[in-house]
Amino acid sequence: MTESHRRWHEVLFTRRMLICVFTGFSSGLPLYLLLQLVPAWLRTEQVDLKAIGAFSLIQFPYTWKFIWSPLLDRFSLPLLGRRRGWMLLAQLALLIAIPLFGTLQPRLDLWTIAWLAAAVAFFSASQDIVLDAYRREILSDEELGIGNSVHVNAYRIAGLVPGSLSLILADHLPWSSVFAITALFMLPGLIMTLLVAEPKLAAATPRTLRAAVVEPFHEFITRRGWRPALLVLAFIFLYKLGDSMATALATPFYLDMGFSKSQIGLVAKNAGLWPAVIGALLGGIWMIRLGINRALWLFGVVQVVSILGFAWLSLNGPYTQIDAGHLTMLALVIGFEALGVGLGTAAFTAYIARTTHPAYTATQFALFTSLAAVPRTLINASTGYIVAHSGWLNFFLLCTLLALPGMALLLKVAPWNEPTHNSQS
Repeated sequence: MTESHRRWHEVLFTRRMLICVFTGFSSGLPLYLLLQLVPAWLRTEQVDLKAIGAFSLIQFPYTWKFIWSPLLDRFSLPLLGRRRGWMLLAQLALLIAIPLFGTLQPRLDLWTIAWLAAAVAFFSASQDIVLDAYRREILSDEELGIGNSVHVNAYRIAGLVPGSLSLILADHLPWSSVFAITALFMLPGLIMTLLVAEPKLAAATPRTLRAAVVEPFHEFITRRGWRPALLVLAFIFLYKLGDSMATALATPFYLDMGFSKSQIGLVAKNAGLWPAVIGALLGGIWMIRLGINRALWLFGVVQVVSILGFAWLSLNGPYTQIDAGHLTMLALVIGFEALGVGLGTAAFTAYIARTTHPAYTATQFALFTSLAAVPRTLINASTGYIVAHSGWLNFFLLCTLLALPGMALLLKVAPWNEPTHNSQS
């Protein structure tokens, strides 16, 4: 075994990487439920596509979670500690809230569904705050690339539950049973929370709420300076903009192209599993050798090109009769998209983790990931209107163009030849 192989083998096969599997799965499940299962449920119940697109607005908690993240940095719950206590509370809330969808009727209770979805988004975003902080605190700088790749990998696999298994079940079971079964997949993350130990914190708990609120922002600005800090924030906002928009209405898009729920569940989602797994895993291994900066460049190119696959699929759709050729096209498009987004997200998440300071992990991580969620929340709310007026093909071409500014900012925030081993640089 070469020194390089020994190095990544020692990094990959550790207990910390196993924890990253559970953090990723627990984090991804409620988000993909809101992005995939709820829109599919609404669409099959004949809810208007514009209303479904507007449902992206209920994801506001992902955008604004930095507002209450200082509370989770400052205060601890009894028994389990600062990180694990909040993790358990959020996971219990999700386990209770998700089955409630099945008690409602989309045509009659749309506003109630919107409020429930907003509550699920709030609990999910709160869980993300502490899971991200926990993961950053247990991983060394060397482990950030592969650890976040494992996390993203499990995050994407979690999407197969609401995006594949639940869709298949919906053809055979009432929606109340589908949502109840989907909620049970929160249990692995909850059990993980009970079994792991609190991290050895890089810094003491902030003594006051003011310190928890002000210091994370002050530290970030003074460490980098105003102009470089603003460029970093602009990059975080723009890097995932194009592919986030392209996948915002993915399941309704497949349905509009003529594919059934079972076909989407069996072919589309599973075609994306192994490319996502392989892409995220290889991405983490390559990041050990490439560094995070170069990974952002290379994986970002794949991410941009993958958006064009949706445009290709939409060229001759909708399809009146689905045959093996159409299913193959669908599998290729979803597979390449999963590979591109898996690679891009792995590098992007590692970059965000590297940008945080260990003393202010939860608040800074929440700030950066909140900014990255803005396109998914605000801009994606307009996707239904854009598609209604321009059609699917023009929509996906627009998404491709919107992916380019984030790539251009790499020249400033992550130059190809700049060393990336120092997490505080």
